[in-house]
Amino acid sequence: MHQFNALNQLPFAAELQQRQKANNIAQKTWEAIAPDNLANISKAVTIKNNQLHIVTQHNAVASKIKFLTPSLLNKLEKLDIEVTGIQVKVQVKSVEPTKPKVQKTLSKSAAKNLNELADTLEEDSPLAKILAKLATNANRDNTN
Repeated sequence: MHQFNALNQLPFAAELQQRQKANNIAQKTWEAIAPDNLANISKAVTIKNNQLHIVTQHNAVASKIKFLTPSLLNKLEKLDIEVTGIQVKVQVKSVEPTKPKVQKTLSKSAAKNLNELADTLEEDSPLAKILAKLATNANRDNTN
């Protein structure tokens, strides 16, 4: 707890708290005027120079907000909030890197069983060839 109190004493802490309060005010303002479906998939960042700044991850949402801007500004005016414009930005989330596929290998006993099954089939049988190849590949993977 002492370390947290020490952080509050740093010069930038007051500025961060002010920014957080401003962000909360902007978000509450946005939630008060925006339709629920838009408020859930976008967020207000700040009110700066009488502009409400909104961020979303989708172009379609940004277009809808821009289309509704006149009615949203009317709602703000009725609430006596001095906002003369709404800025909408699309901020795409970065894509997580794909995980490499895990190579599955057969156990030695499974490879042995495949070999035995292949031996019971006719030699020229396509299934026998495939089973023998699987068993050979499994044996090779198990030796590495």
